[in-house]
Amino acid sequence: MRTYLDCIPCFFRQALEAARISTRDEKLQKEVLDRVSLKVPEFPLTATPVEMGEIIHKIIKEVTGNHDPYKELKKLYNEKALKYYPKLKKLVKDSSDPLLMSIKIAIAGNIIDFGPTSNFDLDKSIEEAVKGDFAISDYDVFKDLLNRVNEILYIGDNAGEICFDKILVEELIAFGKKVTFVVREEPIINDATMEDAIFCGMDKIARVISSGSKAPGTIVSHCNKEFQQIFFNSRFIISKGQGNFETLSDFELPIFFLLKVKCPVIGRELGAKTGDIILRLNPNFRKTLNNKR
Repeated sequence: MRTYLDCIPCFFRQALEAARISTRDEKLQKEVLDRVSLKVPEFPLTATPVEMGEIIHKIIKEVTGNHDPYKELKKLYNEKALKYYPKLKKLVKDSSDPLLMSIKIAIAGNIIDFGPTSNFDLDKSIEEAVKGDFAISDYDVFKDLLNRVNEILYIGDNAGEICFDKILVEELIAFGKKVTFVVREEPIINDATMEDAIFCGMDKIARVISSGSKAPGTIVSHCNKEFQQIFFNSRFIISKGQGNFETLSDFELPIFFLLKVKCPVIGRELGAKTGDIILRLNPNFRKTLNNKR
């Protein structure tokens, strides 16, 4: 996905919010904005918004010296999310379609995102996901392809959210699938790292690896060789969240995008609206799939 002009004001909003979390020094906050303003004219619209996000947060770390400004927020939402675990497991157990329910729960957790917005209601997100319908649903294709594979590559998104992902991973394992769960290489916004995966016990049920990405998404060319090899050879990929959608939507691979739309630009790209929940097979791969039939 390319960058749109609408993304540019959002770059500055994110930069200011993150700078304020990183330091109380207003002079340093302004220095962050000044340096971002120098980068924006050089940034091509053909690049993904995530690539600018990586630049912004590198600037923030350099200016403020704070390399994990969201550390306490991540800890807080990991702890909050784990408290929902028994309730969410019961929802899956009592559901007429446990797989579908676990997908909805995983998407509900995608609201825990300090990139697009810092204002969200987790209880409301769970209720809307559980009771509502998908704006875009490729669930039938999801089940069909799931029956044809033994291994799944699951690319995670945020801390806190990863506890919701665990519900879906457990359900996939119950289907007899081996799951490799992917986290970020180092702290970036509130994205999940190895530390978060261990906190929620993901490492106890799945193989957990780092993509090598230092961006709030998965810029494959910047990822490590281990991830690249698994990614390009995977026959079933789950991609969580907007940042991963922005960076992976152009690949002709069997990627299912699971996300909650939190941005009008993403909504336009998907043909949905803010607040919608999405389970979408990568359109580029759908063409390949249709040609095989």
